[in-house]
Amino acid sequence: MLKSKLQNMKKVLGMGNALTDILFKIENDEILQELDLLKGGMQLIQNGQSEMIKSHFDSSSAIMATGGSASNTINAVAKLGLKTGFIGKVGDDEIGRFFSAHSLENGVTPYMQLSETPSGHCTVLVSPDSERTLCTFLGAASELYAEDLTPEVFNGYDYFHIEGYLVQNHDLIRTALKMAKEAGLTTSIDLASFTVVQDNLEFLHEITEKYVDITFANEEEAQGFTGKEPLEAVAEIAKICKIAVVKIGKDGSYIQSGDELHVIEPHPVASIDTTGAGDFYGQVFCMVWQKDTDLIFADRLAHLFHPKWWK
Repeated sequence: MLKSKLQNMKKVLGMGNALTDILFKIENDEILQELDLLKGGMQLIQNGQSEMIKSHFDSSSAIMATGGSASNTINAVAKLGLKTGFIGKVGDDEIGRFFSAHSLENGVTPYMQLSETPSGHCTVLVSPDSERTLCTFLGAASELYAEDLTPEVFNGYDYFHIEGYLVQNHDLIRTALKMAKEAGLTTSIDLASFTVVQDNLEFLHEITEKYVDITFANEEEAQGFTGKEPLEAVAEIAKICKIAVVKIGKDGSYIQSGDELHVIEPHPVASIDTTGAGDFYGQVFCMVWQKDTDLIFADRLAHLFHPKWWK
């Protein structure tokens, strides 16, 4: 019933770092200390470092899936039956071919550019308490440029979702959002990380005011964006876009549109793997919310799903 209803909703296009997740479950956190990794953090690494980290594990135990913030949302929502597409760049290699093939398998139309650089991938170490630690090699994913975009790719879609992790290329984000708005799409952005927000604050404010309809942030990102605690932050963000959503983890979320504020209670679940949870929340919210749809219903439904369940 739910899937059939969602099929009649908006069509969504995403753009982000095309990363393949390579997940390993670890027995305890000692290996994180040995590898000098911050539990729950995200560290950018080189390809050689990635191979070194993976050498500590049995390759047969790895689980591969399409990854990257925006890609997580797009692939997960596609599994619910919506028409989706994804813009990214991969290398002409095994990992790149896996990314495109798995996207198609999930129901996503991949608009992929090719690079001679190895494909980006993220080695994900999942602790027994479900926390994930990310080791990311961007590779070809970081070579997506504004000139790779054409207005035609936005045709036939209603929503455009972008990840803040792309801010290493301001021209790319600005061009994509401008094309999306000119094509009449509703736009959304996930601010991605506290560090990203801090390092690109002026730019993120600029594009949010000019081009973004829906902004997603967790409490740390919201604090970095506004300098305020979550409840005040969601009000500040709502002043410069149509809908602001601040996720506060196990405590639920705040949503504000104009003067309309909703405090959403959490839906408790047994956590197995937190990889991508916030990514899928955002796009389910976008897809369920429409002009005549209740904001609270959209938020509560978003809380019920997790992207890796649909991989």
